Amino acid sequence: MTAPLSDKVFAGSVPQLYDRLMVPMIFAPYARDLAQRIKGHRPRDLLEIAAGTGAVTSVLAAELPDTNITATDLNEPMLAQAKTRLAGKPNIRWQQADALSLPFGDASFDIVACQFGAMFFPDRVKGYAEARRMIRSGGHYFFNVWDRIEENDFADVMQQTMFKVFPNDPPQFMARTPHGYHDPERIRADLTAAGFRDIAIEVVTLRSPAASPEDVAIAYCQGTPMRGEIEAQGQPTLEAATQRVAEALARRFGNGPLDGKIQALVISAA
Repeated sequence: MTAPLSDKVFAGSVPQLYDRLMVPMIFAPYARDLAQRIKGHRPRDLLEIAAGTGAVTSVLAAELPDTNITATDLNEPMLAQAKTRLAGKPNIRWQQADALSLPFGDASFDIVACQFGAMFFPDRVKGYAEARRMIRSGGHYFFNVWDRIEENDFADVMQQTMFKVFPNDPPQFMARTPHGYHDPERIRADLTAAGFRDIAIEVVTLRSPAASPEDVAIAYCQGTPMRGEIEAQGQPTLEAATQRVAEALARRFGNGPLDGKIQALVISAA
């Protein structure tokens, strides 16, 4: 399934909704996990790729106050949102950058980290090779990717609803891109092709908290690039499609605060 260029566009109100709803719901739990894995290595210099609105960056800055963190993302609007939320953190430097062509010298960092960004790389082997180029001798690359969409409760309910609401051409951003790169053997082969040798892949299952079905529906339908796919359909409207997802979530999880399974692969390479 080929990802269109629009899958990488986080613009308009998407960064704000993403930061307010998606980050605490699905990204914060894995940010804490990734930060704890990195903390024990006590890096002096750390590069974060695809930092988004700073879910991992904020945890790393708190856990590693003496580490120089360079946080990058392809999307300037996402970094702008991150800067707003994390203003005043002296150990973070923000820079717009393409993961496939990083503007830093060889062996500039002890650790390279990337939370849920590798799925967006148009050439993953090249992206991994760039990460490897950044790492000093003895350093590590830590990243994570989402497991199959069927292993992630909220995303799966949303996707099944899209099939019903738009039977002729359902929006499939979440299945296609965020949940489209989950085969451990493929990941291992891509890393090996990029020059990594000591590769560990772990399935990590956590829980995804949300205040209401409406918050979850807005997060997925309006706080991701899937918004553009839905709007392009014309009818039903974005609001109507979002409501259909909220109703489906309420049927499964109830109308109050809800809690769903999330599952990802966490990878380290040395």
